[in-house]
Amino acid sequence: MIIKLHTPKSLRAGSGISSLKQFVLSLIATSISIALTFGTAGVLDHNKKQKEKRQMVMMIMYDLHNSLKMVEQADSMIRKSIDVQLAIAEDTSLYKEMRFSISLLLPKIDFTVATEHIFSSSIETINTLGNVLFTEDVAEFYLKRQQYKTEVCDSLLKEVSRETPSSRLKGLLDIDFYVYSWISEEFLTDMQRLFAECKQLMDVTDKDLEKYKKKRESLEPALPQTAEKRDSIINEITSLQQRLLKAKEKINWE
Repeated sequence: MIIKLHTPKSLRAGSGISSLKQFVLSLIATSISIALTFGTAGVLDHNKKQKEKRQMVMMIMYDLHNSLKMVEQADSMIRKSIDVQLAIAEDTSLYKEMRFSISLLLPKIDFTVATEHIFSSSIETINTLGNVLFTEDVAEFYLKRQQYKTEVCDSLLKEVSRETPSSRLKGLLDIDFYVYSWISEEFLTDMQRLFAECKQLMDVTDKDLEKYKKKRESLEPALPQTAEKRDSIINEITSLQQRLLKAKEKINWE
């Protein structure tokens, strides 16, 4: 922006102190106008950046919150598997009735990685966040999230598939649910700590998260119903599978 200051004709003509005063007032007025113009633009730009930063923070925190809930649910299912295994070990007559419970309790996690990709794919995102400690904690949380899926969920699923607990009592009792429970607890504790630190670093409260959650879900009203319908279908298929297996056991194949 090029601003030209024009010397009043009266001053050029040498009209004295009065003309000089008018020129000074004109100069001051022009300077104030410039300051207000650039100052207002600066404030608006700052407010815009702060709003973008907050939106980015809430998007990440919402993703961490959902991931943590999934891990907590998986950890709970592993503990329930231990209860089933122990009950059968103490009374093997329960095996026939409860042997399918283990497969239903296996933790299956499918994290949504869209937010993680946005977070990790651009240095501009990190610059927008403007907090190195927060960035480090989020990166570590995402790393542990993937490790949990690999070292706990996927590994346990492979062991259960190998032992075929629904076919062999010994196979069910040999699964190391206690080991997976210890590993799960360590991951869960670390992820809870990182989540709490992130909330503190960016001044995010539970109320803020709940408000953001409601806003997100209001934009996708069909999702909760879809999830419920999917769970219902899975339960129905599982029930039919169990009935089929029990029916096959009664068949005399000779």
